[in-house]
This record gives sequence, C-alpha cells and structure tokens, in this order.
Amino acid sequence: MPKYGSMNESAPFIKNGVPATITKKVLIEKCKPGKEGRGKALKQVFASFLANLGTINTGMAFGFSAVALPQLQNPNSTLFISEDQASWIASLSSAGTPIGCILSGYLMDLIGRRLTLILTEIPLILGWILISTSVNIPMMYIGRLLVGFGSGMVGAPARVYTCEVSQPHLRGMLGALASVGVSTGVLIVYVIGSITSWNILAGVCASVPMMSLLSMLFLPETPNFLLQQGRRERAESSLAKLRGSTCNLQEEIDKMIAFKEKNHVEPLKSAREVIKALCSPSALKPFTILAIYFFVYQWCGINSITSYSVHIFKATGNEAHKNALTIALGVVRVAFTIVGCIMCRRYGRRPLTFVSAAGCGITMLILGVYLYFLEGWKQNNVTPSYTWIPVGCIYLFMVFCTVGYLIIPWVMIGEVYPTQVRGIIGGMTTCVAHMSVFSVVKTYPLLAKLIGQYGIFSLYGAMSLFGILYFYFFLPETKGKNLQDIEDYFSGRTKTLNKKNSIQTAA
Repeated sequence: MPKYGSMNESAPFIKNGVPATITKKVLIEKCKPGKEGRGKALKQVFASFLANLGTINTGMAFGFSAVALPQLQNPNSTLFISEDQASWIASLSSAGTPIGCILSGYLMDLIGRRLTLILTEIPLILGWILISTSVNIPMMYIGRLLVGFGSGMVGAPARVYTCEVSQPHLRGMLGALASVGVSTGVLIVYVIGSITSWNILAGVCASVPMMSLLSMLFLPETPNFLLQQGRRERAESSLAKLRGSTCNLQEEIDKMIAFKEKNHVEPLKSAREVIKALCSPSALKPFTILAIYFFVYQWCGINSITSYSVHIFKATGNEAHKNALTIALGVVRVAFTIVGCIMCRRYGRRPLTFVSAAGCGITMLILGVYLYFLEGWKQNNVTPSYTWIPVGCIYLFMVFCTVGYLIIPWVMIGEVYPTQVRGIIGGMTTCVAHMSVFSVVKTYPLLAKLIGQYGIFSLYGAMSLFGILYFYFFLPETKGKNLQDIEDYFSGRTKTLNKKNSIQTAA
C-alpha cells in the first residue's frame, strides 16, 4: 500500500456558503494507474451480496400468490378463499410496501443505511410467520401487509448501500444484485410451492430475513453517510474494510470530501431544509424520470404474470404443465437477470431499456392476438392450435423484461439522487414503484373480466411500446458516470452527461 508523508488535516467543510481552504495530502508514492489502483472487487461484491439478501423477500412476496392461490382456492383447502379474497392476497403485499418505502427513506438519512437494513428484517420475519400460522383470512391479510411493508423498507436501503460502497466501474453490475435477489426469491417460491403446502412455504420464507439480519451485523456503514455526519475517522475505517490494500484510500476519501464540499453536503436539520432539498432540480428531475419509468415498466404486465403465472398458463391452454412452466419461467428470470447485470456494466442504461420496451411490447401484443383467437376457438368448441405461441411469448417477454426493465430503474435509484436526500427520495421512488405494482396486480382480475385476457395483454403491450418515445427523449445515460457528474447534470450546472468533469468520486 502506498506510503504518505506528513501533511495538514483538511480544513472544515463549507458551511453557510463560506468556502473552505483545502490542504491536500502530498503523496510520496501514488497508486498504480488503471485497474491495478482499484480496490479489491471481491470485498465490494461480498458486501453488496450481503446487503441484498433481504431483496430475496421481495421476490418471494411477488411469487407467493402464484403458487399459494391455486391451493387456497381448492375446495378441499383448510383455508378456502373466494376470487375477490385471492386478488387481495395477491395485491396486499404491494399495498403495505409504500409505507415501508417512505419510512426506510427517512431512517436511512437519520440512522444510516446499515442499521436501516437490519430493522427491515423484523416485519418480514413477523409477516411470514403470521402467514404460515394463518387460520383465518384476516391473519393472512395482516401477514401479507407486514411482508409488503418489510419488502418496501428493504428496497431503497439495499440499493443505496450497494451503490455507496462500490466503485463506479462495479456500480452498475452490483447495483443490479437487488434485481437478482428479487428474481431468485420468485424462483424459490415457485419451486418449493410446487412440492409443498402454502403454510410450509411461508415458514421457509421466514428463514431468509433471519439470515439477512445476522449477515448485516458484520458489515460497516457506508463511507458516504459517515462523512455526511462528520465522522471522518469512521469513514476511513469503513472504506479500508471495503477496499482492501490495493486502493489509494486517502485519495478516495479526498474525492468524497471534495464532492461533499462542492455540493454543500451537510445533515438536514429541519423539515424546511428537507423540503427545499427535495424540491431542488437535482432531486426533482431524476425523481420524475424514474417515477414515470416505473409506471411504464409495471404496466408492461410483469407483476401480473409473476403473481398469476399458474392461472395464465392454464388460461392459454397449457393446464397439464402449468406448474412446470411456472418453475421454468422462474429459472429464465434468474438466468437473464444475471445476464442483465453483466450487460448493464457493458452497454449502459438506455440501450437495455429500449430492448425491454420494444421486446415486451411486441410479445404482449402477439399474446393478446393469440388469446383473442383462443377465445373464439373455445366458444366454437374448436381444439386450440399452436399452443406453443403463448408460452413462447411469455418466456420471451420475461427475457426482454429482465435484461432492462427489472434492473435499470432500480440501479439508477442509488446513483441519480443528491447525497443529502438520497435516502428519503430513494424511499419515495420505491414507494411510487410499488404503488404501480399494486395498481397492476389488483386490477388484473377486474380488467380480465371487463376487456378479456386478450384485451389486458394488448393494453400491456401498447403501454410498453409507448415507453420507447418517453425513454428516448428523457432517460439519461449514467453508465460510468460518477456522482458529481450526475448531480451537476440534474442541477443544471452541465447540459450533458457525455462530458467528463474534473472531480471524481466513488459511488
């Protein structure tokens, strides 16, 4: 590790608009340039992996209804439910999520990213245990609300923690780990739910937040948050644990401090200061972009397919293999989420978003057309033909959706917002995202009755194709950009993200 000579400490940060004079340390030996001067990737990957364990629960919450509802609607079920109750069980987890999002956003900026992640696991544990032991519908409802509340709490902290502990060259890939966690959770419940009962499945799901809670006890707080709180020594200690001996730690700390000083990053002490920061262009512009992004992506139909996959495969004429097809769909989702993580690092945010928008739109429209003919065949007692078409459409839809929609907006939550309100507005963004989830999942049975299966999937396809225009004009490319570049762009100090700024900072 490089050695340093004697130096003066940096002067205090900017306060009340008075600039500080910064005396930087003089390096006797500089780090090796290029890749050799970076921190150890394994340490950053390990910390990000543990921070995202809790996101597996989000996928479990989404996928649980797909395998549990057919069991609960069986006349022989010990807890029989009606179709209306089934729609509430499917959607209530998303109803509890927005509250958790807002709370975790506030807690992140108050007590830190790490401690917030620890607290998120408590409602998840209680919720899954309550579902597992349900003997009546209210217990199931409350359990689903708690699981949704906990899933909402874990979303933003996991992504913000990951983006703040990883360096820019790893940030896109590691920021997508949350999407891998969600897809893994869906697959787990699909597999276990196909061989066991819904209450045993819920009991197994409770083990995941328990493991996540224990693992977070061994991780440090993010250096960005510690510097924001004025705890430089702890920030340096945290950075040393996250980077190892291959990185110039002092240089990275100095970059973080320069970023803090330029953007007047100080803890916000009053509601007025918080509101002012939230209404600033650097916060409001990216929030608007991501809020609309999430609405478009949710209304492409992904969570309707995730939550009702068994019913959908049955409706498309593949009843005999509906469980096997559902499990295979979960495998495809996990595999292409991993592929998407790798592609995100190489190709950026905009290209993958366009791939998802076009692919999801076309496959949903084809599915809608097939279901239109399928309905006619059933009315005339004609044996359906080409039953592989709807299955192929759903699988291709999952591939296209996973590589872009399921990754890009979640990654951007951790990188486009100002440090001062990253927690609060990150929570607000995940809140908007899950409100969109609730609206889609809850209205699916109703829309299916009003406009038919073919109508609802055609609607999803049209929404996704509409998104292409929006993304072309409004979605910025943040791949490889540091936090200073991004904040300068949204605050209006620079007109483009293509030009590199002189100040670099860790993610």
